[in-house]
Order: sequence, then C-alpha cells, then structure tokens
Amino acid sequence: MNDTAFVLTLAASVAAAVPIALAALGELLSEKAGVLNLGVEGMMLVGAVTAFQIGDATGSLWLALFAGALGGTLFASIHAFLSVTLRANQIVSGLALTIFGTGLSTFIGKSIEGLPLATDFKPTAWGPLADIPLLGPLLFNQDPMFYATVVFALIIAFYLNRTRAGLALRAVGESPGTADTMGVAVGAVRYVHVMLGGTFAGMGGAYLVLGQVPAWSQDGTTAGIGWIALALVVFASWKPLRVLLGAFLFGFARRANFWLQGEGVEIPAEFLAMLPYALTVLVLVVWGTRDLRRRIGAPAALGVPYIRDER
Repeated sequence: MNDTAFVLTLAASVAAAVPIALAALGELLSEKAGVLNLGVEGMMLVGAVTAFQIGDATGSLWLALFAGALGGTLFASIHAFLSVTLRANQIVSGLALTIFGTGLSTFIGKSIEGLPLATDFKPTAWGPLADIPLLGPLLFNQDPMFYATVVFALIIAFYLNRTRAGLALRAVGESPGTADTMGVAVGAVRYVHVMLGGTFAGMGGAYLVLGQVPAWSQDGTTAGIGWIALALVVFASWKPLRVLLGAFLFGFARRANFWLQGEGVEIPAEFLAMLPYALTVLVLVVWGTRDLRRRIGAPAALGVPYIRDER
C-alpha cells in the first residue's frame, strides 16, 4: 500500500468533511427544536452561488462566506414560516425548498457557470507541526474553516448540555407543551434554530466554492452533500461531536475512490454517487418509525407542529 497516498487521502477527507459537518450541525440544531428540514441541499446551493457572486465581485473570502451564510439563513426563514407559523407538513416544505433552491441557484448562477474564482481558502501554516507523521497533514495543514468547524461543534455541544438556553431548546424538541407551560416561547425557539440551521447550511455551501472547488457548477457543487448531512444527524444520534467523526467518515468515502483506484481496487463511481440518495431513503425510514428513532435518540416532537390548544 502506498502510505503517502493514503495519508494524503486522509488529509483530503478531513477537508471534505467540513461542508458536511457544517450542514449537519445546522440540521442538528433545527431537529433539536423539533423541526425536520429536508431543504438543506437547497440552502447549500443558495449559499454557494451567493458566496461565489460576492467573492467574485469583492475578492473577499470572509465577506463571501458571510453572504453565503446569510443566504442560507434567509432561505431557512421560509421553512420556519411554513413549518412553525403555518404548521405545514415539514417534509413537503423542506422538499419544496430544495427544489426551489435548486432552480433559484441555477437562475442566479447562469452567468457564472463553470467560471473559476480568483481566490480561495488556503491551508494554515503551523510550521514544524505540519511535519508530524500522519497528524501533521491531518490536523496541522488545513484551512481556517476546518478549525472553525471544530470550534462550532464544541460550542454547540456546550450550548446543548451546559446552558439554560440549550435546556430550553431540548425541552422544545422533546415536549413543546411542557416547555410552553414553563414559560419557554416555543415558536421563537423553533424559528431561531431553524434559521441557525440555514446559516450553517449556507456556510457549508459557501465553503464548497471558497475552499474546495473554486468554481460554480449547479450540477456538481453540492453533489448531494445536503442529503448526506441529513443522514449524518441520525447516524450521530443527534450528538454534535459525533457529527464531526461521521463527517470525516463520509468525507473519506467521497475521497477514497481515487486512492482505491490507485491501489488497483475498482469501485464504480456510480456506486459512491448513489450513496447520498440511499442514505436519504434510510433516514426517511428511520424518521417514519417512531420506536426506532426514539431508541437512537431522536427528539420526541421531531416533525410535529405545536398547537397550544392541543397541549
């Protein structure tokens, strides 16, 4: 086995995990509030095309990243309005937003299809640390968004388990009626966290064009990452730190094809391409089986609109 090629594949897997982890962390926050969001893919596309347009116009990576996150936030506010205020079916609302986001991003990105971006995120120089065998390329030769993603996961874990606001969020996801009785504004909590979910999804989409492939392509920019993120939340049992590990595993799956081919192991590219959609079907099966999703830690009120009079 070519050890150098394997280490490089692992390092690339860490980078590939960043947008998956960002989108999954956002989905985790939304689901902890009891709102299922199947519109992640659409929000990532909107974030990606917005970030590309702003980055191309200004040359500022951070401004482009902020614009992508803002695009995802605004798009998520539509889902919040439909699912929280109007109490629409959350699956239908999310799928509709994915379709809408795909069409909108295609329209906005028509003039920039296939064009390269002049600037992108570069790995942070850590000096001698980057030369440590295995750990150097994995942990000390990544761009700033990798370290930011790790920090986000730690902050979310602390927020959920060590703060009053996190306790209120978990209460809303488990029993919104009880939370309402205790004075928690259920609607406000759901709105805030659905929109935060959109922020992370938009940021993940923005990173795809700012840190991985500095070009916009409607057909290949997200490539099902939004669906992978949705599945990852379930596989991580709604735990932020497990999301990081799961994202790395999915990132490795996305990058391993080239390494395996170099080792003489032929795996059809079509097999890896179908993985996000197979996982999505699995997620919907789990989501539709109440006993199963409770056993793996799903919020009890996930997908259930809250109506005060029905407490």
